Amino acid sequence: MSSSLDTTEFVVRTIATTCVENEKYFGDLDSVVGDGDFGFSLARGFEQVLANWDQFDREDSGTFLLKVAIEITSRIGGTSGPIWGTAFLRAGTQLKGMENVAVGDVVTALRSSIEGIKKRGNSDIGDKTLLDALAPAVDALERAHDAGESVEDSVRAMATAARAAAEHTSTMQARRGRASYSGERSIGSADAGALAVAVLAERLAETWSSRQPV
Repeated sequence: MSSSLDTTEFVVRTIATTCVENEKYFGDLDSVVGDGDFGFSLARGFEQVLANWDQFDREDSGTFLLKVAIEITSRIGGTSGPIWGTAFLRAGTQLKGMENVAVGDVVTALRSSIEGIKKRGNSDIGDKTLLDALAPAVDALERAHDAGESVEDSVRAMATAARAAAEHTSTMQARRGRASYSGERSIGSADAGALAVAVLAERLAETWSSRQPV
């Protein structure tokens, strides 16, 4: 059975490789009403995470995430760096010192990430940002786990919720970021950050059963 650190490494590597692979797709999504640099920024930052993979402190899952957060914050440009860096920083802080991380701990860490993103981006659920996919995804993960579902099925439930919530952002008007400058014209297209959350959750769900220590 994989350890908590093995699983954390798997999740981070999956996020990193998926962001790199989807550079153009995420950029195209962002260019509809944004400035189009979302895919480029994420890809360049996570390329550095992968390049420096063996150098991160692995004392425990939280410490590992904190080191990744520093790399993300320093390497990802635009508004994405502070937002995604804060998400990893908050999660790492919650999990620091934990040898064994349970699903409930992950939910707590992700909720802390959500609160950090709200504060860092001066945003909230309903503003048409990645929060509008991330928050429902975490809620679904918690519900599935509390209902006695396996970790794999809980991750699948999270991915399903993330996709539905991300698609729903097409009905919303952007209130934060470059997209907010478009006003009502932002209605009709889904938020790039929210869709990225859905893509990442789906990749985790697709590969969960085949994960190996990295």
